[in-house]
Amino acid sequence: MSWICGAHWDIGTSKRMKKIPAPKDIPEEIRQPLLEKRREKLYIPVKSKLSAALAFSFLWVLVSAYLAIPWYRDLSAHLYHPLPEIIILSLALIPGWAMSFLVFSLILDRRPQYADLPFDAPRVTLLCAAYNEEETITDTLESLWLQKYPGHLRIVVIDDGSKDKTAEKVREFIAQHQSSDKSFELIQHGKNQGKAAALRTGLKIVDTEYVVTIDADSYLFEHAMENLIRNIVLGPENTAAIAGNVLVRNSRKNLITKLQEWDYFHGIAVIKRVQSLFQGTLVAQGAFSVYRTDAVREIGGWPPQIGEDIVLTWGLRNRGYRIGYAENAFCFTKVPETYKQFFHQRKRWARGLIEAFKSYPDSLTRLKMSSPFIWYNLFFPLIDGAYLLFFLPGVIAAVFFHYYIIVGMMTVLLLPLAILANILFFGHQQKIFKAYGLKVRRNLLGLIVYLLAYQAIMAPATMAGYLSEMMNLTKRWGTK
Repeated sequence: MSWICGAHWDIGTSKRMKKIPAPKDIPEEIRQPLLEKRREKLYIPVKSKLSAALAFSFLWVLVSAYLAIPWYRDLSAHLYHPLPEIIILSLALIPGWAMSFLVFSLILDRRPQYADLPFDAPRVTLLCAAYNEEETITDTLESLWLQKYPGHLRIVVIDDGSKDKTAEKVREFIAQHQSSDKSFELIQHGKNQGKAAALRTGLKIVDTEYVVTIDADSYLFEHAMENLIRNIVLGPENTAAIAGNVLVRNSRKNLITKLQEWDYFHGIAVIKRVQSLFQGTLVAQGAFSVYRTDAVREIGGWPPQIGEDIVLTWGLRNRGYRIGYAENAFCFTKVPETYKQFFHQRKRWARGLIEAFKSYPDSLTRLKMSSPFIWYNLFFPLIDGAYLLFFLPGVIAAVFFHYYIIVGMMTVLLLPLAILANILFFGHQQKIFKAYGLKVRRNLLGLIVYLLAYQAIMAPATMAGYLSEMMNLTKRWGTK
């Protein structure tokens, strides 16, 4: 069996995609029939899928709550209230609801198949904010140079006050790579101002309908740009952003990267897929996403916050825009190679989530199909905190002292659902890879440790991020 966690890709075996139309040039009498081709023979409206997924997941919660009554009585006999309620909610009922919702939604999901259109692709501007990226920036630009995109790409690198040879590497690349369909430019900040400031600088010179962001340590699969733009051009008219499919590039380095390989491939990608089904991907990540330029300018560009991409995405959502996900727009990024780097990155991501809630608190009451994901995100600090304070000590008590009051049958009952979910996730992801000439790499060690210990490795970092932002501590970008 081929175990996941990342991919090998063979440029020569990938399938050539068809040209993308510019949306403003598509007559309605042509556009509508083509959009109709995306529908399956048995079409189920998205709202009906949401209702079915919610009904199934709430039924799961009701059954679980009934089965948890004996557990609740045991906890109540040993612990003061509300600890029994917190333990059951955070360790069983809320995670069980989320997992069952994902499973049923994924079963109902059918991705659109966009038709070919006889129009040229729109011009696109790419913004690449770079700070001390001399080791990776050339590879990133090379992947952009090799893009099979049937339109003009304007690539703008914003060197955010780098202290190494990043700017020099960019100039060398520009001197050797110019063509009629791709152009490269360099903008330099005198001193480091942060990623959000670099992107806002780049936004000032964008003159295209769409703007793409890419990290300076990422490498795009050859049709990534084409597939990304295809999704926003032919998506619903209120689409303001599309997140690309970000995967791990340096997965062979060590165990830390192997774990993240599984997380990106099997966890983050699946969650984004389900979120996009309900028209509400919660993060169009800065590593690789496309945005409508006017929509980004409408909310003032990337905010000066540590989680600039999630805050921007929530801002677009609150303006009524749809945020999608292109599962076939593959971007391979370099992930942290030490636990210290990993800790800082996940701490930063957690702070970004709290920043989004603080910036847009009305997201909780602004009802949309994506609202269940917003509500679930609100429980992240509770779930991660309970995992550290109750579940891990409960595991130690059960394994070494045969004390099963916290970790007992109710937590074991989650295993069948988790196994079903993982099999389903793997099947969907493998199908996507196979369709585009990508191979799922064997990573059995990463899989085992991911399933057994990844949450224990990540939870300290996320809790540090939640608490730091709640306490308004000094913000540092940290290291990736």
